[in-house]
Amino acid sequence: MSPTPTRRPLKVYAFDPSLGRMLGNHLTLNVRYEPLSPGPIGSRFAVIDYDGNTKSYYAPVNLDETGVLLNDGLEPSESDPRFHQQMVYAVASETLERFEIALGRRIGWRHGLRNAKLNLHPHAMLEANAFYSREAHGILFGYFRAGDEPDGNVLPGQTIFTCLSHDIIAHEVTHAVIDGIRQHFTEPTNVDVAAFHEAFADLAALFRHFSHQEALIETLQRTGGLLYGQSLVAEATSVGSTSGAIGAGLSADNPLVNLARQFGQVTGHGAGLRSALDKPANATDIKTKTEPHARGAILVAAMFDAYFTTYIRRTADLFRVYRAGGGGRDAADLPGPLAALLADRASKTAEMFFQICARALDYCPPVDITFGDFLRAVITADVDLYPIDPHNVRDAIMQAFRRRGIVPQGAKYFSEEALQWPTAPGDLPEVKGLVFGDPNGLTKAEKDINGDILRNYAKANGEKLGFDMTRGKVAVPSFHPMFRLGEDGVLRIDMVVEMIQTTKECFDAHNPKLGTFNIRSGVTLMIANQPIEDDQRGEPRIRFMIAKHHSLDRLASQRSAYAFGAYMTDHRIDFSLVHGA
Repeated sequence: MSPTPTRRPLKVYAFDPSLGRMLGNHLTLNVRYEPLSPGPIGSRFAVIDYDGNTKSYYAPVNLDETGVLLNDGLEPSESDPRFHQQMVYAVASETLERFEIALGRRIGWRHGLRNAKLNLHPHAMLEANAFYSREAHGILFGYFRAGDEPDGNVLPGQTIFTCLSHDIIAHEVTHAVIDGIRQHFTEPTNVDVAAFHEAFADLAALFRHFSHQEALIETLQRTGGLLYGQSLVAEATSVGSTSGAIGAGLSADNPLVNLARQFGQVTGHGAGLRSALDKPANATDIKTKTEPHARGAILVAAMFDAYFTTYIRRTADLFRVYRAGGGGRDAADLPGPLAALLADRASKTAEMFFQICARALDYCPPVDITFGDFLRAVITADVDLYPIDPHNVRDAIMQAFRRRGIVPQGAKYFSEEALQWPTAPGDLPEVKGLVFGDPNGLTKAEKDINGDILRNYAKANGEKLGFDMTRGKVAVPSFHPMFRLGEDGVLRIDMVVEMIQTTKECFDAHNPKLGTFNIRSGVTLMIANQPIEDDQRGEPRIRFMIAKHHSLDRLASQRSAYAFGAYMTDHRIDFSLVHGA
């Protein structure tokens, strides 16, 4: 009997079709193997190819067909709907897998049905848009006609498919992941919330660029190893030449630092929809920019500032060896072996930063997220798992955020120790009887046991957790076990728990007829499974209590945010409006 394979290789575009085969654009992703029904339909995703414009279905691809399997999937094609189906499945699967590896657990989708799938619609609408929708239980990808004189590497009137952009797929899946982990992050209770959703999704998509070594090699050689360069040196000219008599003499934009390159070009945004490098750091933009993408770009630029700084530090020794052997400082065509070594370090550094960002989600307060909260979560999560920071990654992150004016509320100093969330108060009782399950999740019976334990704990200890119990009961909307290896090789087992208290407030205290809205207080609890000592296991204890409770400032901020009312439907972020803006 043949063994069941563990991986399924599938071909995709690393960026989008406009680059052809250049710069490693034809990429093979090795996703987790699972038997697939035509669609493809697996355990986590269902590709449903209904064309909302023509009111018809496209024939579904069968990725388990022998010829397709032997060829690592279908060849990249702009015109074949079956490849479109393959690509959304492959990129979505890889994105989800990287999140689950970082978080140390299986991630569920928000619509909450057991073993539910996220629906992927490659040709949902004739529109220059793509968005995650709770109501559709999935992601809707649009397609549209380019202009007669498009600004990009496309034909006049060519059809552009958002489902063929690696960036857009990863971005939208990340929205679904965040919503599955933090359901109240779709409530824009302050100016940072929608911007955080967009920035985090951009970060996930952009870091996937730098995680694939095949897409790095040529770019490294054409930037002299400086991955953050906005443009690539022409293949047939020396550095600084402006000659363009032949195609090889033209410089090109760097696809690694641009998000949704083709989409951005044909819709008039320039080289890409957005960039990892917005502009030189300043501390004033955070005070003036409110549009979600513009504000989110500040957070993206801060994190990529730290990434590129870390990349430079981690490759400095390779460049020193190269120069000692006669290599020039401004070389635009690095030797192949050096480019391969640089690609390896750039890829591993990108994966590290992706995991740093992903793990921070579990250390955020469950409501009313701000950029400062995220910074504190990043630092706390990284120190918690890796106390030693040999490459000064955390310092690079802190300084990049500081230069952009992102300051956490309540921190007395801008230092690693001061930015970490404080540990839980010592007088919090143990959480007796909590069941941690295994990395595959909890059974229904285990969930029922934990739900009762945690609700009773909140009721008995609400005041100690910071809740005003006169404002109503405390709900427990989610709890997730997480399994991670620390730097000492010891398995760490924790339970991440959300506790939420919801009350009604009037839009105008002097005129109740104007209606009410929900304001939420909440805590994120990090509860540790205890080791065995003297043949006895201690009861689980709370290590962190990350709170965001009711206050007059929060009430005023939320009233203002809801009064503004942009990009919202029923007081939730409407991603179709955000992405269509």
